[in-house]
Amino acid sequence: MSAPDFLAKEKIWFDKPRYDEAERRFYERMSGTSSTSQSTGDLGANSILKDIARARENIQKSLAGSTSTSSNNATDQSEIISRIKNLEHENQSLHKVVEDLRAALSKLESRVAVLEKSPAPVTSAPTIPVPYTNGTTFEQKSSGGNEPEEDDDEDLDLFGSDEDEEAERIKEERLKEYAERKAKKPALIAKSSILLDVKPWDDETDMTKLEECVRSVQADGLLWGTSKLVPVGYGIKKLQIACVVEDDKVGTDLLEEEITKFEEYVQSVDVAAFNKI
Repeated sequence: MSAPDFLAKEKIWFDKPRYDEAERRFYERMSGTSSTSQSTGDLGANSILKDIARARENIQKSLAGSTSTSSNNATDQSEIISRIKNLEHENQSLHKVVEDLRAALSKLESRVAVLEKSPAPVTSAPTIPVPYTNGTTFEQKSSGGNEPEEDDDEDLDLFGSDEDEEAERIKEERLKEYAERKAKKPALIAKSSILLDVKPWDDETDMTKLEECVRSVQADGLLWGTSKLVPVGYGIKKLQIACVVEDDKVGTDLLEEEITKFEEYVQSVDVAAFNKI
């Protein structure tokens, strides 16, 4: 018997490794399906738990929002109530002020009505004493607008009197004496204080000689005062001199004309200040 025939007759499982491999794959597939289904179930449970947690969070937020809204509403209501109270208080004070103004206005109207009804007081005319030669005086009343006019015949003296002539003479003598006293009073002389700026030609001009020339100008009603040298620029100085003049006798035109005659020293003359005394 040959070897192949012997092996063909022997009951030997030559494909066992293949079946073992198939069995292993089957169990692996089965175990993989169960784990997949388990993981799918876990994922579903987790999603449900997350939904529940999210719902709880929304409920808590809604409760917190309602609480804050109610507190805000309460605050707004209290603020509105306080404003209403303040407005009522201000309204009461305004009503009081209006009542006071009305009372003052009614008092003022009553006083104006009383003043309009009462007649204006008539002031009596002042009396003027007139002297006479016998040493006695009588009071002469000036006629007022509201007094009745007296009869002209009572004051009319057809024959005249010595007393009236004497009064006229005394009046004329007093007027003459007053005129004489007024004539004896010295007349008021109008004077002015003038400040002159006398400018030289250049910085080589002798300012001492220039001042002597200015002071040599003499006139009735002219009085020279103090002087000083004021720098102008580039080493040039001007002479600033003061004087007092009588307005009726000396004027600024005369002073400028007389001073500018010294052409060797004087370039120009200006009036720096002019004041009445």
